[in-house]
Amino acid sequence: MTDSKFTDIELVVTDLDGTLWETPDATPPENVAAVAELGRRGVPVLVATGRRLGSTRAPLTQLGLNLPAVVLNGGLGVDLATGTRFHRGGFSSQEAVRVLDAFDRLDLQPCVYVDSDEPSVRVASAPSTHPGHLASFGSDVEVADLVSVVQTETVLSFSLLGTEQVVADRLHEALLAVSVPHNAPDRQYGGHSITVAPSNVSKWDGIVSFCAAHGLNQHRVLVIGDGPNDVEMLEAAAIAVVPADGHPDALSKADHVVATAADGGWVELLDMV
Repeated sequence: MTDSKFTDIELVVTDLDGTLWETPDATPPENVAAVAELGRRGVPVLVATGRRLGSTRAPLTQLGLNLPAVVLNGGLGVDLATGTRFHRGGFSSQEAVRVLDAFDRLDLQPCVYVDSDEPSVRVASAPSTHPGHLASFGSDVEVADLVSVVQTETVLSFSLLGTEQVVADRLHEALLAVSVPHNAPDRQYGGHSITVAPSNVSKWDGIVSFCAAHGLNQHRVLVIGDGPNDVEMLEAAAIAVVPADGHPDALSKADHVVATAADGGWVELLDMV
């Protein structure tokens, strides 16, 4: 990584939770204005988040931001303005079966995200995720036989949000051999959360696909993110920026540390591009 010439940056990539906002309904207006200012300068902004497509699109739309997005930690890349997909990740059937087995051995029922139009989330009859998380899916969820789902559908990600830390830690260890689990404090529901990506997929893969689709140089990308699921893209970025309250794994990769999302740290990017 290098911070030699900010003017060489061709793309800014931002995580959402803990980065652009602390929570969507408490997004500092100055952060939103800074995104718009980069657009006026001709610098595109790409979202890279662990959220699913629906929970990414809705809060961004409410903020008046119609951005391209890499969702589900690299599982899918979509231009929110047009619906065009520029990237697909996903588990093989064999990998997805092994991940579900790891949840099952701990008597846990995950949320399973599939490459499908709504509903795009599959759950068992008694999901182990936080009730608020389950309710947030609205109509974008259906009850299904998860064994059949992982065998017959293209699975992009798994998650379990708002659980006890000891449960998240045990699950993290069980999943390491078969996938890339991201274990972090849950800013929205409390406790800890696990999101699970394939071993060969990260947010950076979606960023590379976006650059290829738009003729951008992947070596001239500024990335800002705060979590362990941002480490791969922070490592690969030309400039890595992390909010001051970021996860230690993310902070260890930072070229620059900015103020927290709640304090408008995103605005500091305007001095770097």
